[in-house]
Amino acid sequence: MCYTYDALPPIKPIAGAAIDKEDLTLQARDGTRFAAFSAKPENGRRTGMVVLPDVRGLYPFYEELTMRFAEQGIDSVAIDYFGRTAGAAKRDDSFEFMEHVGQTRAATIATDTAAAVAYLRSPQGGACESIFTVGFCFGGANSWMQAAAGHGLTGAIGFYGRPGPGRDGSPGPAQRAGDFACPVLALMGGADASIPPEAVAELKAALTTGKVQHEVIVYPNAPHSFFDRAYEQFASESADAWQRTLAFVRKYEKAPVRTTA
Repeated sequence: MCYTYDALPPIKPIAGAAIDKEDLTLQARDGTRFAAFSAKPENGRRTGMVVLPDVRGLYPFYEELTMRFAEQGIDSVAIDYFGRTAGAAKRDDSFEFMEHVGQTRAATIATDTAAAVAYLRSPQGGACESIFTVGFCFGGANSWMQAAAGHGLTGAIGFYGRPGPGRDGSPGPAQRAGDFACPVLALMGGADASIPPEAVAELKAALTTGKVQHEVIVYPNAPHSFFDRAYEQFASESADAWQRTLAFVRKYEKAPVRTTA
């Protein structure tokens, strides 16, 4: 598990920022309805962000993060993974998420992401012309994997995602890097016991071999899930990771988009 249910992003809200927020129910092309949360700036820049949570699915940390992106002028939507097994209702800290994580599949996560991308491209979602994904832990790997899913993404950002095969046995980012059709940003903890240095090296090598534009940033003393307001000792790493995320978006948001590698 990445964060506790009451965790918050280590980003201060922008006082006076004009944004709209709402709970959504999106529908994937296979008919599945799933929970989502949208935050829209008053004056967006036609750039969108799909937020892919950790194993808990959609909960307050990611709703807050979606609002922080909106304060930067980025239309954003965070999605839940468990519409097929747990329904589309909001859930509290008592939700037994791990039994549902084991039932997720790479293909259906891509299908749900496609619905979020379509929402951001719609007038209701901001008529976005460039779209990124960002994810954390389970969502970090899933975010990178969307670069190979044909969404026409502008970039894929992952915090401490695992480079290896997915929980369903499907090939992971290191195996699919050659199919990535957009730039990748990876933000990793050097003291992350669950993702050793050799796994990070494997990801970097795969991105290089696949000729994927990429940045892999390792914070030497930071653990897994360091991007958390409760981890005051990693405030500088978190601030740097947030600024690198925003800089990555600014760098690529006007770049031409490919749909295949």
